[in-house]
Amino acid sequence: MQALKIVLIGYGKMGHVIEEIARARGHEIVLIIDRDEEHLFDDPRFAAADVAIEFTAPAMAYDNCRRAIDRGVPVVSGTTGWADKLPELRERCEAGEGTLFWSSNYSIGVQLFLQINRRVAELMQAAPGYRLSLDETHHIHKLDAPSGTAITLAETILAGRPELHGWELTDKPEPGVLPIIAHREGEVPGIHTVTYTSEVDRIVLTHEAFGRQGFALGAVLAAEYAYTHRGWLTMDDLLQLR
Repeated sequence: MQALKIVLIGYGKMGHVIEEIARARGHEIVLIIDRDEEHLFDDPRFAAADVAIEFTAPAMAYDNCRRAIDRGVPVVSGTTGWADKLPELRERCEAGEGTLFWSSNYSIGVQLFLQINRRVAELMQAAPGYRLSLDETHHIHKLDAPSGTAITLAETILAGRPELHGWELTDKPEPGVLPIIAHREGEVPGIHTVTYTSEVDRIVLTHEAFGRQGFALGAVLAAEYAYTHRGWLTMDDLLQLR
């Protein structure tokens, strides 16, 4: 793999882990743009970068990604909580105006977990007596609830369960709704659990992250992919899951 010149947008805990993994894979961090440093988007080092990796906050992500696209720098974003603005940037990228690689979760394990749940949801159509619920737990610093991963997981499950017409953040759902319960505890990196419960048994599917390394590695792999591909990109493209 060619050594890349990478810009980090956001330098919190994830930014530090991404930096460590990117350097270990032979890449160079040429610029770090943190909160209130938007003027650095006009720094010559940004224009010369091969790719940017953005992990910030929901209120900042749209502008950060738009600035990168406007300047012709491919950007990988792992910020969640701004899905309402994603379609605009996706449309621009699909029209050839730039490159945005976006995922609610860059963990390879989570991506496999999504595929497993898609298949299980289809299989469970033969057993309508099971009630379905989704729980997610993250650290107390996470701003959005439910998590972007939980929303992606819910949408994946709903695609295989036509009797459900949507999800809701609640522990007392209406009929036909997939309930999501969100917990914020300590420094938990991320736990997602899908539960099928009947009168006689329970089926539980869980993914638990032990740290940020899995997310960070996936983000760096996405950056390597975005360097050689163009347009709107996702983990399905990277892992060839389509």
